Amino acid sequence: MTMTEQPAGSAGEDTACCTHHGGHGPQPAAEAPETARERVNRRWNEILQETRVTQTGVQILFGFLLSVAFTPLFRELETFDRVVYVITVVLGAAATGSLIAPVSIHRLLSGQRMKDELVEAAGRLMMCGMVLLALTIGCTLLLILRVVVPGVLAEALAAGVMLWFGLCWYALPLYLRRRAARRSGSDAA
Repeated sequence: MTMTEQPAGSAGEDTACCTHHGGHGPQPAAEAPETARERVNRRWNEILQETRVTQTGVQILFGFLLSVAFTPLFRELETFDRVVYVITVVLGAAATGSLIAPVSIHRLLSGQRMKDELVEAAGRLMMCGMVLLALTIGCTLLLILRVVVPGVLAEALAAGVMLWFGLCWYALPLYLRRRAARRSGSDAA
């Protein structure tokens, strides 16, 4: 009897328990391969979930940025800070557009049997939107810290946060992708 033929509740429960507690013990059976339609539907659902998270954040941040220009302290900002503010608002608007675009594309292309193209375009727009969102957050942080923290410490802190974003959002996923590719390459050999 193979692992996939074992009665439900025997190996599956043991595997879940063992892999949850350190990954030792029996490994789960390989998942059944997805059909192309199942894969594109799964990818679309993942993009929808990711879009919900990022849209909320970028919309709140963009709303905050728009209100800053109407505060009394805005008139006291130096020229450099006003330039940073304008760049930040433009980046926030671009991030908002990029992160909301998959919804518009889906609405316009719904029923056209173009889900593969939709998923591909939405994925690219999400990545672009994430870069723009990171830059918006970095510029917002710089703008706030320049008001609160004296000297170059504001720039250093903003640069440190941007480096952290780069590591968490881009370097780590790329590292994990390469590690998985090496592992699957050595497993195939």
